[in-house]
Amino acid sequence: GAGPLGRGPAWGSPVRRPGGLPLPPAWPRLVPRRCCSLPAHQKVALPALSPTMQMGTIARWEKKEGDKIGEGELIAEVETDKATVGFESLEECYLAKILVPEGTRDVPIGAIICITVEKPEHVDAFKNYTLDSAASAPPAASVPPPQAAAPSPPTQPSPEAPGSSYPPHMQVTLPALSPTMTMGTVQRWEKKVGEKLNEGDLLAEIETDKATIGFEVQEEGYLAKILVPEGTRDVPLGTALCIIVEKVSDIPAFADYQDTAVTDMKAQAAAAPPPPPLVVATPAAAPSPQPAVPSTPAVPTAGPPPRKGRILVSPLAKKMAAEKGIDLAQVKGTGPDGRITKKDVESFVPPKVAPAPALEAVPAAAAVAAAPVGTFTDIPISNIRRVIAQRLMQSKQTIPHYYLSVDINMGEVLVLRKELNQEVSDNIKLSVNDFIIKASALACLKVPEANSSWMDTVIRQNHVVDVSVAVSTPAGLITPIVFNAHIKGLASISKDVVSLATKAREGKLQPHEFQGGTFTISNLGMYGIKNFSAIINPPQACILAVGSSEKRLVPADNEKGFDVASVMSVTLSCDHRVVDGAVGAQWLAEFKNLLEKPVTMLL
Repeated sequence: GAGPLGRGPAWGSPVRRPGGLPLPPAWPRLVPRRCCSLPAHQKVALPALSPTMQMGTIARWEKKEGDKIGEGELIAEVETDKATVGFESLEECYLAKILVPEGTRDVPIGAIICITVEKPEHVDAFKNYTLDSAASAPPAASVPPPQAAAPSPPTQPSPEAPGSSYPPHMQVTLPALSPTMTMGTVQRWEKKVGEKLNEGDLLAEIETDKATIGFEVQEEGYLAKILVPEGTRDVPLGTALCIIVEKVSDIPAFADYQDTAVTDMKAQAAAAPPPPPLVVATPAAAPSPQPAVPSTPAVPTAGPPPRKGRILVSPLAKKMAAEKGIDLAQVKGTGPDGRITKKDVESFVPPKVAPAPALEAVPAAAAVAAAPVGTFTDIPISNIRRVIAQRLMQSKQTIPHYYLSVDINMGEVLVLRKELNQEVSDNIKLSVNDFIIKASALACLKVPEANSSWMDTVIRQNHVVDVSVAVSTPAGLITPIVFNAHIKGLASISKDVVSLATKAREGKLQPHEFQGGTFTISNLGMYGIKNFSAIINPPQACILAVGSSEKRLVPADNEKGFDVASVMSVTLSCDHRVVDGAVGAQWLAEFKNLLEKPVTMLL
């Protein structure tokens, strides 16, 4: 046997990808082995790149067999259960053999994915190297090769898998755009087949379990084939979405290209009719005579004819239209590609109906026909709503909640707010919620136990305060983050909250703007709610529920013996595993003192 070798290439430095999370370098250093008939080499195994990762997908190899790998160069992209992560080499080496081809899914942790050597002349020795020849390698069945790597390929290229007849191309797969995302919905393709793609261009809009996120192009090329049509729901992570090529002349070669993973899904999407918006639960009755309204000619209108096909509309505009009873088919969109925006709905003027004396009964009959029929309506569950339900149920079932309430005199805050609003610029208007966010952040600094997270094996005490603010959107509840709230001024906090709330309601939040946070605030005071108990957002330990302010009589040192004050009720929900009752009470005492004496926030 040969003696031990020097240190081989180390692997680490994860690279951010669209929707990816920053993961710490977790690639273990492997001890190089030498076989009797093989030169010195290193077996690189698939490591665990996140605490919950059990398997991974080789999304793409950035190097080919025989290529030199320089220090810091990207080797491959691996899709984990959290994100698509690129890993780099910290030392120079040569890629001798790729053991797990591109696109291989569900590769178990510890499986050998490639061989590297220190000298280029050693590469040829691994030309016929297989996993079976390595005693320490896992069984070959644990890493199934793709169809294209089968020992007996068909006589002609298979449309289900890339063959030798296909030009060089890149298969773009659906990445994890949030920590809890398991599936996504392709809402809209921003590019068409044949169009040129530039780095940073928006390729598609993907609805995740958190928000609708734009998916950007990372490299230049041409869109050769769309594999997943618009509107396809519940697309699993790792599913091929489209094909990108470098040359426009290569596009026709992919006209009939299909991917095995999406073939069944496309067939189901084509066969399944859209879900009925209304379910009639009334017993069948004999048909009654109908008026001859359908046989009469349509009443002409002064406006443009309703649009046919798919209507592009922002979530906020759709909600406003529903509240105002506006038919979106009659609204002309001024956004990109005719998308209907909030401004379009606000400025919409319903077209006037032309006079038709002979058909005076038509509007009444139409109104009766448009009335809901049946006793209930089934509303499809969106990805966001499904995940919200799962996480709230998990929180209530696994976290030992307890609740502490206190009343706060908001008189001095209201006076100070009025004075500051006269001093700041016209485009900034401080709200009571801005003072609450600032006071919460400073209270977390004074009582750091409340600014902690339960991490199963440890309690992580955070040194910065990132306040998550609950925002209600048409798609569901989301918590954008005011980062470093403890060091920001009231004006800066106000700008952040307005910007984040607008993005949240329009579905334009980026993953880093709502993932994380160390403390959460949920404010229902603007709806007149006096008090309520909020559900903790794990792994955070606390959430503050803020009610409305109301006038109350309070004891005072004056002739009357009382005074009228504006009093606000708040309730702190705590995780008893992290925050004991006395600690929660201490946090509320600090929070109350900061709001009743807001000048102390300057100390």
